[in-house]
Amino acid sequence: MKLVVATNNRNKFFEINEKMAGIGGLELIPLSAFATAPEVREDRDTFEGNAGKKALEISAHTGLPALADDSGLAVDALGGRPGVFSARYGGPGKTDRERCLLLLDELNGIEDAKRSARFVCVIAIAFPDGEIHMARGECEGIIAHEPKGEMGFGYDPVFYLPGMHKTMAEIPMGEKNKISHRARALDGAREILKSIMERQDAEGPIR
Repeated sequence: MKLVVATNNRNKFFEINEKMAGIGGLELIPLSAFATAPEVREDRDTFEGNAGKKALEISAHTGLPALADDSGLAVDALGGRPGVFSARYGGPGKTDRERCLLLLDELNGIEDAKRSARFVCVIAIAFPDGEIHMARGECEGIIAHEPKGEMGFGYDPVFYLPGMHKTMAEIPMGEKNKISHRARALDGAREILKSIMERQDAEGPIR
């Protein structure tokens, strides 16, 4: 089965490809292989909504099954913000550091017990006929009082992992990729794909 990975981020594609290695009969195709693929507007109010919309539109365009994801940071003291707007938090043009500092400013004076947060990733796998499957991964932590660490990106420098006594930006990428929200969502997506491939083997091609 050919599966289009609906991202233009090469690093993300390689990460997904590595996670799905070993699933017999599965071939991942980068979105860049389709020059006319549309840029899907992520305008839904949930991670599931954005991931599902992207996967369905790319699948419909290519005529092949497609995998897409949406992810972000949800802070309890902010009612779940920035959520689906994590990459656009504070408006366009801001750097990762500026977004981190804005987040810390919003949480100024909030005690540690109320700074709980989680990274969330939802992966959607869609087929041209509209069939869709989803996997969700979360990583729990708290928002630190200042940025720490040089590894990672986005909100990693202010996302503190109590069990490791470090921020996400202070742990090696290999270790992060074992515990992150995206890694956990990909584990779920892998199981979904294995099940689909097993069904194809038993019943013949379903697409």
